[in-house]
Amino acid sequence: DALPISLRENKVRTPICAPWSSACTSGEVCRVQQSCRNMASLWLGWTALVLFLAVPANLYEIPETNAKLIRSLNLKLLRTTEDVSEKPNPSVLVGLRLSKEHNLEKERQYLQRLKLAYQTIPSRSVEEPADEGGTGHSALYLLALRASCEDLDTPEGRKLVTHLKQQLHDEKEQIADTGKPLSNYYQYSLGILALCVNHKKVDDHVIQKLLHAEVKNKFTLKGETSVDTEAMAGLAFLCLKNSGLYKSELTEKLQESIDHIQVKILQSQEASGVFGNIYSTALAVQVLAATKDDVYSNACSKAVNILLQNVRQGNFRNPMMMSQLFPVLQHKTYLDISMIDCKHDTDTLTLKSHTSGSRAGSVQEENISIKLIVKLSSDLEHSMLLRVPKDSSLLEVLTEAQRQDPEHFSFETKATLSGPYLTEVAGRKATHTERTYWQLLRGSGTSIMEGIADYRPEDGETIILKLATW
Repeated sequence: DALPISLRENKVRTPICAPWSSACTSGEVCRVQQSCRNMASLWLGWTALVLFLAVPANLYEIPETNAKLIRSLNLKLLRTTEDVSEKPNPSVLVGLRLSKEHNLEKERQYLQRLKLAYQTIPSRSVEEPADEGGTGHSALYLLALRASCEDLDTPEGRKLVTHLKQQLHDEKEQIADTGKPLSNYYQYSLGILALCVNHKKVDDHVIQKLLHAEVKNKFTLKGETSVDTEAMAGLAFLCLKNSGLYKSELTEKLQESIDHIQVKILQSQEASGVFGNIYSTALAVQVLAATKDDVYSNACSKAVNILLQNVRQGNFRNPMMMSQLFPVLQHKTYLDISMIDCKHDTDTLTLKSHTSGSRAGSVQEENISIKLIVKLSSDLEHSMLLRVPKDSSLLEVLTEAQRQDPEHFSFETKATLSGPYLTEVAGRKATHTERTYWQLLRGSGTSIMEGIADYRPEDGETIILKLATW
Protein backbone atom coordinates (compact mmCIF):
# COMPACT_ATOMS: atom_id res chain seq x y z
CA ASP A 1 0.00 0.00 0.00
CA ALA A 2 2.99 2.29 0.40
CA LEU A 3 3.71 2.05 -3.32
CA PRO A 4 2.73 4.85 -5.68
CA ILE A 5 -0.72 4.27 -7.24
CA SER A 6 0.83 3.84 -10.68
CA LEU A 7 2.72 0.78 -9.40
CA ARG A 8 -0.06 -0.64 -7.25
CA GLU A 9 -2.44 -0.66 -10.18
CA ASN A 10 0.03 -2.31 -12.58
CA LYS A 11 -1.53 -5.62 -13.64
CA VAL A 12 1.88 -7.17 -14.40
CA ARG A 13 3.14 -9.03 -11.33
CA THR A 14 5.94 -7.06 -9.77
CA PRO A 15 8.98 -9.27 -9.08
CA ILE A 16 10.58 -9.42 -5.65
CA CYS A 17 13.78 -7.41 -5.75
CA ALA A 18 17.04 -8.96 -4.67
CA PRO A 19 20.66 -7.89 -5.00
CA TRP A 20 21.87 -8.20 -8.56
CA SER A 21 25.17 -8.36 -10.33
CA SER A 22 26.24 -6.39 -13.35
CA ALA A 23 26.58 -9.62 -15.35
CA CYS A 24 23.27 -11.07 -16.46
CA THR A 25 23.06 -14.56 -17.99
CA SER A 26 19.44 -15.62 -17.59
CA GLY A 27 16.70 -13.85 -19.56
CA GLU A 28 14.21 -14.08 -16.67
CA VAL A 29 16.79 -12.84 -14.16
CA CYS A 30 17.64 -9.93 -16.47
CA ARG A 31 13.98 -8.96 -16.73
CA VAL A 32 13.61 -9.12 -12.94
CA GLN A 33 16.71 -7.01 -12.42
CA GLN A 34 15.55 -4.44 -14.98
CA SER A 35 12.14 -4.20 -13.26
CA CYS A 36 13.87 -3.65 -9.94
CA ARG A 37 16.06 -0.95 -11.44
CA ASN A 38 12.95 0.76 -12.85
CA MET A 39 11.26 0.59 -9.44
CA ALA A 40 14.35 2.05 -7.79
CA SER A 41 14.38 4.90 -10.30
CA LEU A 42 10.70 5.60 -9.65
CA TRP A 43 11.23 5.65 -5.90
CA LEU A 44 14.20 7.98 -6.27
CA GLY A 45 12.07 10.30 -8.41
CA TRP A 46 9.26 10.36 -5.85
CA THR A 47 11.73 10.93 -3.02
CA ALA A 48 13.36 13.82 -4.88
CA LEU A 49 9.97 15.41 -5.53
CA VAL A 50 8.95 15.14 -1.88
CA LEU A 51 12.25 16.62 -0.74
CA PHE A 52 11.91 19.48 -3.25
CA LEU A 53 8.46 20.35 -1.97
CA ALA A 54 9.26 19.88 1.71
CA VAL A 55 12.67 21.51 2.00
CA PRO A 56 13.06 25.10 0.78
CA ALA A 57 16.14 25.65 -1.35
CA ASN A 58 18.02 28.82 -0.49
CA LEU A 59 19.72 30.21 -3.58
CA TYR A 60 21.64 32.76 -1.52
CA GLU A 61 23.25 32.87 1.88
CA ILE A 62 22.87 35.66 4.42
CA PRO A 63 25.79 35.61 6.88
CA GLU A 64 24.85 35.42 10.56
CA THR A 65 26.66 38.73 11.06
CA ASN A 66 23.59 40.39 9.48
CA ALA A 67 21.14 38.94 12.03
CA LYS A 68 21.11 42.08 14.18
CA LEU A 69 20.63 44.30 11.13
CA ILE A 70 17.71 42.21 9.86
CA ARG A 71 16.05 42.11 13.27
CA SER A 72 16.44 45.88 13.49
CA LEU A 73 14.64 46.22 10.14
CA ASN A 74 11.93 43.88 11.42
CA LEU A 75 11.39 46.10 14.46
CA LYS A 76 11.46 49.21 12.27
CA LEU A 77 8.71 47.77 10.07
CA LEU A 78 6.73 46.73 13.15
CA ARG A 79 7.02 50.24 14.59
CA THR A 80 5.31 51.71 11.51
CA THR A 81 2.13 49.95 12.64
CA GLU A 82 1.94 52.34 15.61
CA ASP A 83 1.49 55.40 13.38
CA VAL A 84 -2.29 55.88 13.52
CA SER A 85 -2.07 59.12 11.51
CA GLU A 86 -1.49 57.09 8.34
CA LYS A 87 -3.94 54.72 6.67
CA PRO A 88 -2.87 51.13 7.42
CA ASN A 89 -0.94 49.45 4.62
CA PRO A 90 -1.70 45.74 3.97
CA SER A 91 1.76 45.28 2.46
CA VAL A 92 3.27 46.04 5.88
CA LEU A 93 1.27 43.23 7.48
CA VAL A 94 2.28 40.84 4.67
CA GLY A 95 5.94 41.64 5.33
CA LEU A 96 5.52 41.10 9.07
CA ARG A 97 3.67 37.82 8.60
CA LEU A 98 6.48 36.45 6.41
CA SER A 99 8.95 37.02 9.24
CA LYS A 100 10.29 34.26 11.46
CA GLU A 101 9.65 36.41 14.52
CA HIS A 102 6.44 38.15 15.49
CA ASN A 103 4.73 40.49 17.87
CA LEU A 104 1.35 38.79 17.65
CA GLU A 105 -0.57 41.43 19.58
CA LYS A 106 0.71 44.26 17.34
CA GLU A 107 -0.09 42.20 14.25
CA ARG A 108 -3.62 41.49 15.51
CA GLN A 109 -4.19 45.17 16.22
CA TYR A 110 -2.96 46.16 12.77
CA LEU A 111 -5.17 43.53 11.14
CA GLN A 112 -8.19 45.04 12.90
CA ARG A 113 -7.22 48.50 11.63
CA LEU A 114 -6.96 47.09 8.13
CA LYS A 115 -10.40 45.51 8.39
CA LEU A 116 -11.92 48.82 9.46
CA ALA A 117 -10.13 50.73 6.68
CA TYR A 118 -11.01 48.22 3.95
CA GLN A 119 -14.49 47.14 5.04
CA THR A 120 -16.09 49.18 2.24
CA ILE A 121 -14.05 47.58 -0.56
CA PRO A 122 -16.86 45.32 -1.89
CA SER A 123 -19.18 48.33 -2.21
CA ARG A 124 -16.71 50.56 -4.04
CA SER A 125 -16.95 51.24 -7.74
CA VAL A 126 -14.53 49.18 -9.81
CA GLU A 127 -13.89 52.35 -11.80
CA GLU A 128 -12.29 54.17 -8.86
CA PRO A 129 -8.75 55.44 -9.53
CA ALA A 130 -5.97 52.91 -8.98
CA ASP A 131 -4.77 54.62 -5.81
CA GLU A 132 -8.22 54.90 -4.21
CA GLY A 133 -9.32 51.33 -3.69
CA GLY A 134 -8.36 49.90 -7.08
CA THR A 135 -7.03 46.49 -8.04
CA GLY A 136 -3.76 46.89 -6.16
CA HIS A 137 -5.43 47.78 -2.87
CA SER A 138 -7.89 44.88 -3.09
CA ALA A 139 -5.08 42.46 -3.96
CA LEU A 140 -2.80 43.51 -1.11
CA TYR A 141 -5.70 43.30 1.35
CA LEU A 142 -6.48 39.73 0.27
CA LEU A 143 -2.79 38.82 0.61
CA ALA A 144 -2.73 40.31 4.12
CA LEU A 145 -5.85 38.35 5.09
CA ARG A 146 -4.37 35.09 3.80
CA ALA A 147 -1.05 35.81 5.54
CA SER A 148 -3.05 36.22 8.77
CA CYS A 149 -4.90 32.92 8.20
CA GLU A 150 -8.27 34.67 7.83
CA ASP A 151 -11.05 32.52 6.38
CA LEU A 152 -12.24 33.85 3.01
CA ASP A 153 -14.91 31.16 2.69
CA THR A 154 -17.36 33.39 4.52
CA PRO A 155 -20.00 35.74 3.06
CA GLU A 156 -17.71 38.73 3.60
CA GLY A 157 -14.67 36.90 2.28
CA ARG A 158 -16.50 35.77 -0.84
CA LYS A 159 -17.57 39.37 -1.49
CA LEU A 160 -13.93 40.47 -1.41
CA VAL A 161 -12.90 37.70 -3.81
CA THR A 162 -15.78 38.47 -6.17
CA HIS A 163 -14.93 42.16 -6.10
CA LEU A 164 -11.30 41.51 -7.07
CA LYS A 165 -12.41 39.16 -9.83
CA GLN A 166 -14.71 41.89 -11.15
CA GLN A 167 -11.87 44.41 -11.02
CA LEU A 168 -9.64 42.07 -13.04
CA HIS A 169 -12.46 41.51 -15.52
CA ASP A 170 -12.81 45.27 -16.03
CA GLU A 171 -9.04 45.63 -16.36
CA LYS A 172 -9.13 42.90 -19.02
CA GLU A 173 -11.93 44.67 -20.93
CA GLN A 174 -10.00 47.93 -20.81
CA ILE A 175 -6.95 46.18 -22.26
CA ALA A 176 -9.11 44.79 -25.05
CA ASP A 177 -10.52 48.26 -25.80
CA THR A 178 -7.44 50.46 -25.40
CA GLY A 179 -4.44 48.14 -25.14
CA LYS A 180 -3.81 49.28 -21.55
CA PRO A 181 -5.33 48.24 -18.19
CA LEU A 182 -7.33 50.63 -16.01
CA SER A 183 -4.49 50.68 -13.49
CA ASN A 184 -1.25 49.14 -14.77
CA TYR A 185 0.18 45.67 -15.40
CA TYR A 186 1.85 45.62 -11.98
CA GLN A 187 -1.51 45.87 -10.21
CA TYR A 188 -3.11 43.50 -12.72
CA SER A 189 -0.41 40.92 -11.92
CA LEU A 190 -0.77 41.54 -8.19
CA GLY A 191 -4.51 40.91 -8.46
CA ILE A 192 -3.95 37.56 -10.17
CA LEU A 193 -1.32 36.61 -7.59
CA ALA A 194 -3.67 37.46 -4.70
CA LEU A 195 -6.41 35.19 -6.05
CA CYS A 196 -3.96 32.39 -6.76
CA VAL A 197 -2.32 32.53 -3.32
CA ASN A 198 -5.81 32.28 -1.82
CA HIS A 199 -6.41 29.15 -3.94
CA LYS A 200 -9.04 30.86 -6.11
CA LYS A 201 -9.21 30.02 -9.81
CA VAL A 202 -8.53 32.94 -12.13
CA ASP A 203 -10.46 33.28 -15.38
CA ASP A 204 -8.41 31.96 -18.31
CA HIS A 205 -9.10 35.10 -20.36
CA VAL A 206 -7.70 37.29 -17.57
CA ILE A 207 -4.53 35.17 -17.54
CA GLN A 208 -4.26 35.21 -21.33
CA LYS A 209 -4.29 39.01 -21.38
CA LEU A 210 -1.29 39.11 -19.03
CA LEU A 211 0.51 36.42 -21.03
CA HIS A 212 -0.07 38.38 -24.22
CA ALA A 213 1.26 41.55 -22.59
CA GLU A 214 4.42 39.70 -21.56
CA VAL A 215 4.97 38.29 -25.06
CA LYS A 216 4.52 41.77 -26.56
CA ASN A 217 6.96 43.31 -24.02
CA LYS A 218 4.32 45.60 -22.51
CA PHE A 219 5.97 45.68 -19.08
CA THR A 220 7.94 48.85 -19.74
CA LEU A 221 8.21 52.39 -18.45
CA LYS A 222 9.43 55.02 -20.88
CA GLY A 223 10.90 52.33 -23.12
CA GLU A 224 12.82 50.60 -20.32
CA THR A 225 12.01 47.24 -18.74
CA SER A 226 9.93 47.71 -15.59
CA VAL A 227 11.61 45.18 -13.31
CA ASP A 228 8.86 45.58 -10.68
CA THR A 229 6.18 44.61 -13.19
CA GLU A 230 8.19 41.77 -14.70
CA ALA A 231 8.81 40.35 -11.23
CA MET A 232 5.18 40.63 -10.09
CA ALA A 233 3.95 39.02 -13.31
CA GLY A 234 6.56 36.28 -12.87
CA LEU A 235 5.35 35.55 -9.33
CA ALA A 236 1.76 35.41 -10.57
CA PHE A 237 2.69 33.03 -13.40
CA LEU A 238 4.68 30.78 -11.05
CA CYS A 239 1.75 30.57 -8.65
CA LEU A 240 -0.68 29.74 -11.45
CA LYS A 241 1.64 27.10 -12.93
CA ASN A 242 2.18 25.41 -9.58
CA SER A 243 -1.51 25.47 -8.60
CA GLY A 244 -2.47 22.50 -10.77
CA LEU A 245 -5.78 24.19 -11.65
CA TYR A 246 -5.11 24.81 -15.33
CA LYS A 247 -4.85 22.73 -18.51
CA SER A 248 -1.46 21.70 -19.82
CA GLU A 249 -1.66 24.04 -22.83
CA LEU A 250 -2.03 27.07 -20.56
CA THR A 251 0.58 25.74 -18.13
CA GLU A 252 3.10 25.48 -20.97
CA LYS A 253 2.46 29.10 -21.92
CA LEU A 254 2.91 30.14 -18.31
CA GLN A 255 6.29 28.38 -18.20
CA GLU A 256 7.38 30.08 -21.43
CA SER A 257 6.55 33.49 -19.99
CA ILE A 258 8.30 32.64 -16.73
CA ASP A 259 11.42 31.78 -18.73
CA HIS A 260 11.19 35.05 -20.70
CA ILE A 261 10.76 37.10 -17.52
CA GLN A 262 13.74 35.50 -15.82
CA VAL A 263 15.93 36.30 -18.84
CA LYS A 264 14.78 39.93 -18.90
CA ILE A 265 15.34 40.32 -15.16
CA LEU A 266 18.85 38.86 -15.41
CA GLN A 267 19.62 41.21 -18.30
CA SER A 268 18.56 44.16 -16.14
CA GLN A 269 21.12 43.39 -13.43
CA GLU A 270 23.89 45.95 -13.06
CA ALA A 271 27.46 45.22 -12.02
CA SER A 272 26.60 46.33 -8.47
CA GLY A 273 23.98 43.58 -8.23
CA VAL A 274 20.96 45.88 -8.53
CA PHE A 275 18.04 44.79 -10.73
CA GLY A 276 16.66 47.95 -12.37
CA ASN A 277 16.92 50.10 -9.24
CA ILE A 278 17.51 49.30 -5.59
CA TYR A 279 13.77 49.34 -4.79
CA SER A 280 12.81 46.90 -7.55
CA THR A 281 15.66 44.53 -6.66
CA ALA A 282 13.83 42.78 -3.81
CA LEU A 283 10.92 41.70 -6.03
CA ALA A 284 13.38 40.55 -8.70
CA VAL A 285 15.15 38.34 -6.14
CA GLN A 286 11.77 36.95 -5.06
CA VAL A 287 10.84 35.73 -8.52
CA LEU A 288 14.27 34.22 -9.18
CA ALA A 289 14.45 32.55 -5.77
CA ALA A 290 10.92 31.13 -6.16
CA THR A 291 12.16 28.93 -9.02
CA LYS A 292 14.64 27.19 -6.67
CA ASP A 293 16.99 26.95 -9.66
CA ASP A 294 20.68 27.08 -8.73
CA VAL A 295 21.50 28.85 -11.99
CA TYR A 296 20.27 32.08 -10.36
CA SER A 297 22.32 31.68 -7.19
CA ASN A 298 25.12 34.12 -8.07
CA ALA A 299 22.73 36.78 -9.35
CA CYS A 300 20.60 36.54 -6.20
CA SER A 301 23.64 36.60 -3.91
CA LYS A 302 24.98 39.78 -5.52
CA ALA A 303 21.56 41.41 -5.27
CA VAL A 304 21.08 40.49 -1.61
CA ASN A 305 24.52 41.86 -0.77
CA ILE A 306 23.70 45.27 -2.27
CA LEU A 307 20.30 45.25 -0.56
CA LEU A 308 21.93 44.65 2.82
CA GLN A 309 24.44 47.39 2.10
CA ASN A 310 21.59 49.83 1.41
CA VAL A 311 19.82 48.80 4.60
CA ARG A 312 23.00 49.63 6.54
CA GLN A 313 23.14 53.01 4.81
CA GLY A 314 19.57 53.77 5.88
CA ASN A 315 18.15 53.81 2.34
CA PHE A 316 15.08 51.75 3.26
CA ARG A 317 12.88 54.16 5.19
CA ASN A 318 9.58 53.76 3.35
CA PRO A 319 7.28 51.09 4.88
CA MET A 320 6.17 49.87 1.44
CA MET A 321 9.75 49.31 0.31
CA MET A 322 10.71 47.70 3.61
CA SER A 323 7.76 45.31 3.39
CA GLN A 324 8.82 44.13 -0.09
CA LEU A 325 12.42 43.71 1.00
CA PHE A 326 11.82 41.87 4.25
CA PRO A 327 10.63 38.52 2.78
CA VAL A 328 13.90 38.29 0.81
CA LEU A 329 15.90 38.66 4.03
CA GLN A 330 13.88 35.76 5.47
CA HIS A 331 14.42 33.54 2.39
CA LYS A 332 10.73 33.92 1.60
CA THR A 333 8.62 35.07 -1.37
CA TYR A 334 4.98 36.08 -1.76
CA LEU A 335 4.29 32.51 -2.88
CA ASP A 336 5.00 31.38 0.69
CA ILE A 337 1.91 33.25 1.89
CA SER A 338 -0.23 30.31 0.77
CA MET A 339 1.59 28.01 3.22
CA ILE A 340 1.36 30.16 6.37
CA ASP A 341 -0.64 28.28 9.02
CA CYS A 342 -0.23 30.65 12.03
CA LYS A 343 0.11 27.67 14.41
CA HIS A 344 3.79 27.92 15.23
CA ASP A 345 4.44 31.68 15.27
CA THR A 346 7.22 32.80 17.60
CA ASP A 347 5.98 35.75 19.66
CA THR A 348 9.42 37.21 20.36
CA LEU A 349 9.47 40.75 18.97
CA THR A 350 9.14 43.52 21.56
CA LEU A 351 9.09 47.24 20.85
CA LYS A 352 10.81 49.46 23.35
CA SER A 353 9.44 52.91 24.14
CA HIS A 354 10.39 55.26 21.34
CA THR A 355 10.78 59.01 21.29
CA SER A 356 11.40 60.54 17.90
CA GLY A 357 14.14 63.11 17.62
CA SER A 358 13.32 66.68 16.70
CA ARG A 359 15.45 69.24 14.95
CA ALA A 360 13.79 71.92 17.04
CA GLY A 361 15.69 70.67 20.10
CA SER A 362 19.15 71.24 18.62
CA VAL A 363 21.17 74.27 19.71
CA GLN A 364 22.30 75.20 16.23
CA GLU A 365 20.79 73.89 13.03
CA GLU A 366 22.99 73.22 10.01
CA ASN A 367 21.41 74.40 6.77
CA ILE A 368 22.06 73.27 3.20
CA SER A 369 21.41 74.85 -0.20
CA ILE A 370 19.03 73.29 -2.71
CA LYS A 371 18.18 74.51 -6.20
CA LEU A 372 14.61 73.67 -7.25
CA ILE A 373 13.61 73.74 -10.93
CA VAL A 374 10.03 73.27 -12.14
CA LYS A 375 9.76 72.36 -15.84
CA LEU A 376 6.24 73.17 -17.03
CA SER A 377 7.16 72.64 -20.69
CA SER A 378 10.22 72.38 -22.93
CA ASP A 379 10.66 76.16 -22.96
CA LEU A 380 9.04 77.19 -19.68
CA GLU A 381 10.61 76.64 -16.30
CA HIS A 382 10.86 78.30 -12.91
CA SER A 383 13.81 77.97 -10.53
CA MET A 384 14.41 78.79 -6.87
CA LEU A 385 17.39 78.66 -4.53
CA LEU A 386 16.46 77.44 -1.07
CA ARG A 387 18.11 77.11 2.33
CA VAL A 388 16.70 74.23 4.38
CA PRO A 389 17.84 72.28 7.46
CA LYS A 390 20.21 69.41 6.77
CA ASP A 391 18.49 66.03 6.38
CA SER A 392 15.25 67.65 5.21
CA SER A 393 13.03 65.46 3.07
CA LEU A 394 12.08 66.59 -0.42
CA LEU A 395 8.56 67.14 0.93
CA GLU A 396 9.97 69.61 3.45
CA VAL A 397 11.96 71.31 0.67
CA LEU A 398 8.78 71.77 -1.38
CA THR A 399 6.93 73.06 1.66
CA GLU A 400 9.66 75.67 2.23
CA ALA A 401 9.55 76.68 -1.46
CA GLN A 402 5.79 77.22 -1.22
CA ARG A 403 6.23 79.26 1.97
CA GLN A 404 8.87 81.52 0.41
CA ASP A 405 7.21 82.15 -2.96
CA PRO A 406 3.53 81.08 -2.99
CA GLU A 407 2.83 83.26 -6.03
CA HIS A 408 5.10 81.21 -8.30
CA PHE A 409 5.27 77.87 -6.55
CA SER A 410 2.59 75.65 -5.02
CA PHE A 411 2.07 71.93 -4.85
CA GLU A 412 -0.51 69.32 -3.88
CA THR A 413 -0.13 65.72 -2.79
CA LYS A 414 -2.38 62.80 -2.09
CA ALA A 415 -1.93 59.93 0.32
CA THR A 416 -0.98 56.53 -1.11
CA LEU A 417 0.31 53.30 0.40
CA SER A 418 3.81 54.36 -0.62
CA GLY A 419 3.48 57.75 1.08
CA PRO A 420 2.47 61.23 -0.19
CA TYR A 421 2.31 61.36 -3.98
CA LEU A 422 2.96 64.60 -5.85
CA THR A 423 -0.13 65.36 -7.96
CA GLU A 424 0.06 69.06 -8.76
CA VAL A 425 2.84 71.66 -9.12
CA ALA A 426 2.30 75.34 -9.94
CA GLY A 427 -1.30 74.66 -10.86
CA ARG A 428 -0.47 71.84 -13.29
CA LYS A 429 -2.11 68.53 -12.39
CA ALA A 430 -0.87 65.04 -13.21
CA THR A 431 -3.81 62.79 -14.11
CA HIS A 432 -4.35 59.06 -14.41
CA THR A 433 -6.53 59.45 -17.50
CA GLU A 434 -3.81 61.37 -19.37
CA ARG A 435 -1.15 59.05 -17.92
CA THR A 436 0.95 61.94 -16.68
CA TYR A 437 2.97 62.23 -13.48
CA TRP A 438 5.40 64.62 -11.86
CA GLN A 439 8.82 63.10 -12.41
CA LEU A 440 11.49 63.72 -9.77
CA LEU A 441 14.97 64.24 -11.21
CA ARG A 442 18.40 65.18 -9.99
CA GLY A 443 20.28 67.92 -11.81
CA SER A 444 22.18 65.24 -13.73
CA GLY A 445 18.90 64.04 -15.22
CA THR A 446 18.78 60.77 -13.27
CA SER A 447 15.46 59.78 -11.73
CA ILE A 448 14.90 59.88 -7.99
CA MET A 449 13.52 56.48 -7.00
CA GLU A 450 12.30 57.43 -3.53
CA GLY A 451 9.11 59.32 -2.75
CA ILE A 452 9.04 62.98 -1.70
CA ALA A 453 8.72 62.07 1.99
CA ASP A 454 11.69 59.70 1.88
CA TYR A 455 14.29 61.37 -0.35
CA ARG A 456 16.86 63.57 1.44
CA PRO A 457 18.65 65.98 -0.95
CA GLU A 458 22.30 66.76 -0.30
CA ASP A 459 23.92 70.17 0.02
CA GLY A 460 24.25 71.90 -3.34
CA GLU A 461 21.94 69.45 -5.10
CA THR A 462 19.61 70.46 -7.93
CA ILE A 463 16.11 68.95 -7.92
CA ILE A 464 13.96 69.05 -11.07
CA LEU A 465 10.19 68.55 -11.11
CA LYS A 466 9.01 67.65 -14.61
CA LEU A 467 5.55 66.75 -15.89
CA ALA A 468 6.06 63.51 -17.82
CA THR A 469 4.00 60.71 -19.35
CA TRP A 470 4.06 57.00 -18.54
